[in-house]
Order: sequence, then C-alpha cells, then structure tokens
Amino acid sequence: MTAPLRLVADIGGTNARFAMVDPGGALSAIEVLATDDHAGPAEAIEAYLERTRMPRPEQAALAIATAVTGDEVRMTNHRWAFSVKELEARLGLRRLRVINDFTALALSLPDLPAADLHRVGGGEPVPGAALAVLGPGTGLGVSGLLREAGVRVPISGEGGHVTLAGGDEFEARVVAHLRARYRHVSAERALSGEGLVNLCEAVAALRGDATDAATPAEITRRALSGEDATCVKALDTFCALLGSVAGDLALTLGARGGVYIGGGIVPRVGAFLDRSPFRARFESKGRFASYLAPIPCFVIHATHPALLGAAAALDAPPAAEGHP
Repeated sequence: MTAPLRLVADIGGTNARFAMVDPGGALSAIEVLATDDHAGPAEAIEAYLERTRMPRPEQAALAIATAVTGDEVRMTNHRWAFSVKELEARLGLRRLRVINDFTALALSLPDLPAADLHRVGGGEPVPGAALAVLGPGTGLGVSGLLREAGVRVPISGEGGHVTLAGGDEFEARVVAHLRARYRHVSAERALSGEGLVNLCEAVAALRGDATDAATPAEITRRALSGEDATCVKALDTFCALLGSVAGDLALTLGARGGVYIGGGIVPRVGAFLDRSPFRARFESKGRFASYLAPIPCFVIHATHPALLGAAAALDAPPAAEGHP
C-alpha cells in the first residue's frame, strides 16, 4: 500500500504557500500564490493543483493567519472566509485539518536546523522547556510549544492582539498617537507591516519630521541604508517594542527553551536587530531581568517552516493538534 498524498498550505494575508508532502515528510512542488488572486482557499488549491499537475491529495492541512475556533474560519487581515467541512467535501478530501499559522510554526520549531536560526543574545536553551514564537508580517502571529513524553502540544492563541504598552516616554506618546486612530492599540498595530507604517507616521508627527516612505519595504530599506532619520527611528522603535512583547511572552509561557521570531519583516533587517534595543528591552522586566537574561532569542531564516508544521499537524494525535 502506498502512503496517501498530503497537501499542506501556509496562508497569510498576502501570500498562500502550498506544497505536497512525501511519505518521508519532505516537501515538494512548493508554489506561492497571491491570496488576492483567488476567491478563497478552494480556488487557490485548485489553481495550485492545475499549475503543478500534482495528483489530488487525500489529506490536507492548512495553516492560516487567523484564529481557528470551530468550523467557520474568517481571516483577520483578508476577505477569505470558509467552512472547514464544506471545504473538505468540495476538495474530496478524506481528512482536512485547519490550524492557526503560528500554531504550525510552533510545531516546526524542534526540527529547524541551527543553520536556519540567528541567535540574538541569551545562553543555551533549557532542554524540554516551553518554546515561544512570534512574528510580524501582514499581522502579528504568536504561539508556543509544550513538549511532554515526545508529544508536541502547540498553544493556539491570538497574542498579537494584546494591548500594546510603551516602554519609555517616547513610546508612550507613540501609543497615544495610535490610540487617536484606533479604538484599541494592540501589539499588531505597531508590530506588523501596516504597524511599521503606523510607527513611521507617528514618529514623523511627534518629531516634526518629514518623510514620504509609505510602505514597509521602503521604510525598511531607508532605515537600513541610514538615509532617512525618520525611518531609522521608526524601525528602531519597532525593534524595541518587539523586544518588550517578546519578553512578555517569554514570561507568560516560561519559555526557557527559547523565543523564536518569524514572520516576513524581522529576517530582512539583519544586523539592525542586533544593534537595536531589542535585546535590552526583552530583558528589561524589573525583578525578572535575571530570569530572562539566559533565554536565547532566535530569528528564523528557514524558507517554509510553517509548511513543515502543517505536515506535523497531520501526524499529531488529536489532543496535540492545537485546535478544537
């Protein structure tokens, strides 16, 4: 008997990545499709199968950038909405699992090679301890991973929507500036692609600066080149706030196994993060600074880790799948 074909996907607000998983767990036929080009996941999957000419799968796991709390799934930062049961039937699948994208990323963490990780401070991870992961992209994903008797148990949550707090007087003014626009200033309002634009606009307004950088890519480029002081300050503030939120997450989960940073933004800033206040702010938690100091932070440079995590979700026992 041959192993059933399995399809995995990592669906974000901008792109949807698809692959097939072979019986040994390796990924093949990886394709990236723009989510805006398709009416929903069914249409995107059909387009993927047509493009790759792969046989129809019997099983699939979708890692998607939103909370998954039941059969009805609606993306936070995109128009896609669907029923898991209806999607399973429409695609003719024997089994479909839909999980949060950072739940999938959490499941992949123990398998990431050292070559795909860049350490930012801290010591050695505590074996078997909880792991934490967060990542700014189209939104801000947050998750964690517990390990017990060889079983991986991801933590599904929406930590990107916790209330953002400023760590100093300037950041408090930034948060107040954002509060004038948003009813609730979540961490995602600053720590995401749109959030970086928000920070740049806030910095310009508060300092009386002028900049015409209007996209996350342009802000990042100008900050890394040093050509635009407003962009430099915006990215520096971004890194500082990320350090604060990452430290909060490490304390909440007791993540002495390490804090991992994914998403589409941080891996692109390179050494800027190392020079930024990120690590100092990660540890700046008063009486618990000594607790956080040994915890290593890692920037994930792996190409498609959430796809590996989605495959792991198909192999996980029902209690460890990280969704209802």
